[in-house]
Amino acid sequence: MKLTVRLSVPAARAMSQRRAFSSSPRRLDNYAFIGLGQMGYQMARNLQSKLAPTDTLRLFDINTSAAERLAQEMKSQQAGGAIAEVSASVEDAAREADTVISCLPEPQHVKGAFAAILKEKLPARSQPRLYIDCSTIDPSSSREVAAAVSSTLGDQGHFVDAPMSGGVVGATAGSLTFMLGAPESLVPRAELVLARMGKRILHCGPQGTGLAAKLANNYLLAIENVATAEAMNLGVKLGLDPKVLASVINVSTGRCWPSEVNNPVPGVVETAPAGRDYQGGFGIGLMRKDLRLALVAAKEAGASLPLSEKTSEIYADAEKEERCKGRDFSVVYRWLGGKE
Repeated sequence: MKLTVRLSVPAARAMSQRRAFSSSPRRLDNYAFIGLGQMGYQMARNLQSKLAPTDTLRLFDINTSAAERLAQEMKSQQAGGAIAEVSASVEDAAREADTVISCLPEPQHVKGAFAAILKEKLPARSQPRLYIDCSTIDPSSSREVAAAVSSTLGDQGHFVDAPMSGGVVGATAGSLTFMLGAPESLVPRAELVLARMGKRILHCGPQGTGLAAKLANNYLLAIENVATAEAMNLGVKLGLDPKVLASVINVSTGRCWPSEVNNPVPGVVETAPAGRDYQGGFGIGLMRKDLRLALVAAKEAGASLPLSEKTSEIYADAEKEERCKGRDFSVVYRWLGGKE
């Protein structure tokens, strides 16, 4: 299926569609956001600020203090935004919602949340409920949840996957890229929601393909990052200035995101985590998780990933060291013994 790319238009389209219906009474929309970690917290904040004041956004996280803190921030905003409420459970958050967005750590968390949501008998709606899962999990687990939603709710509920790229910085700025796995018929509706949290929506195909794209991309990124760290370490130890070496790579065939934007050598790219003791950015633990999920998906699909074993080993060994643990995944340069 041909990839459909939508750039920047979503937010404007969302606003224009709202204005188009302004002449008639507008139905009140109910939303739920489940999972308020580093990414979800910022995504929910952006979503709420761009919804109409007549809408309601219910928040849930097992960390109750995070949900309460976010709700308080939302209520203290000077202008606009949906009504924010904290829910006591995932069921309470989702019960009245027309649209539910989830952003959870692992497959078991997504399965558990939807098992709780679907165990209740939900009243029929004039508009089917839309469940948008932004978690990074394996495609088979996502399809399992989608099947449960379909078998339980029939045409009253739809589940789509929309993992994202851009990290906490992108989530905060509302500039995330979403990889959407959904039938064509649901793309416009999902896009209106995702547009309030990001700038770019890539429709990858039917349900599950958004995750397939995300895992394939991050598998490549994991390898590029290690290779960049090794190449930079080699060049520096051969006497090259790291900025000179990076400038050569970035106009040559070795150019990639880790060399150009997230260079692992401190001082080469001022905005990169390497210049902040590798703090912030995409955690090494998260990269290990994505590698693991890619391996699960590859095994199920019968795809060969001969570089995966050594790459996974490198990240695992680096994370064991206290000087690398919890830091941006570019910290493998430090683990290699790179000059800082």
